[in-house]
Amino acid sequence: MRFGLGIPTCREGLAYPSAFADLQATAQLAQAAERLGFDSLWANDHLVTQQVVADLLETPPNFYEPVVVYAYLAAQVPRLQFVLATLVAPLRETVLLAKQIATLDQATQGRVVLGLGIGAYREELEAVTPRATGVNRGRMLEEQVAALRLLFSKPRAAYHGEYVEFSELETFPKPVQQPLLIYLGGNSAGAITRAGAIADGWIIASASPSRTEEASQHLHAAAVAAGRDPQEIELCVQSWVSIGETERAARDRLLSSQHFKRLRRLYPEREEAALVDAFARDELLGTPEQIHERVAAYRKIGVDHLGLIFLANDLAELQAGMDLFGEQVLPSLRAL
Repeated sequence: MRFGLGIPTCREGLAYPSAFADLQATAQLAQAAERLGFDSLWANDHLVTQQVVADLLETPPNFYEPVVVYAYLAAQVPRLQFVLATLVAPLRETVLLAKQIATLDQATQGRVVLGLGIGAYREELEAVTPRATGVNRGRMLEEQVAALRLLFSKPRAAYHGEYVEFSELETFPKPVQQPLLIYLGGNSAGAITRAGAIADGWIIASASPSRTEEASQHLHAAAVAAGRDPQEIELCVQSWVSIGETERAARDRLLSSQHFKRLRRLYPEREEAALVDAFARDELLGTPEQIHERVAAYRKIGVDHLGLIFLANDLAELQAGMDLFGEQVLPSLRAL
């Protein structure tokens, strides 16, 4: 089982307050993750501020573009894998994206995983590209994956779909990895079916071990229906983490977090205790011992890669959470 650190790209207003971490601070976090024994970095993607975030913050969030951030980090962390988890694919022009990812894979010497999704906020796509209002984002994503695989592997490629179209062209360099891994994210039934049919890995977010196990059965069935071996698809989970020396400290960290403020805005009808209970059910909350037990449950059901977004109000608090996990949880998990 591999463990990834969710870096602060595009997470201000969602997990962290505004002006949480600039590029230099992000590099320091990445280097700390490498020292602590993490296997990868996970970077989120947004182009513009979502309305729920704008309503919460007085100062606009900094959304650092993840492909560029990874290019900046490539030489600073020579061991870690760079997971794009996930890029909002409908916002990206396909040929340019292929060029960017191939170049990044060259810069990292084959350490890129391209995670793609339709995007959690349809408003973002329609704000950036008004003519895309009403498009079938799932179908667009499927076409992009097919086109990207051609561009990554063929000397010359052409694609003519409903949403993605380009004439025969030549684009080099190719990625170092052949094939370059493409993960797909999404918790819906349609997203799971799509991942089973065409992805090298599937990312489920904010799901308990039991929910993940149930959804993985759907994934396996979709893979078999598409004539694929389900064992060739990596099972990945992305989880928010509130960890503390005591259970009370972990709960206090959750309650004071930007993430919890956003939950309150999204679900004003729900009591605080109900929101905490839901977080405890679907995410990682508690002491190192409690977190270890939960992660071991993910491992038992076959999760291959776990991406962790540590809740914090400042960099020192984030580093403290990383240290607790890296020093008190990771070693015992590695020993299993």
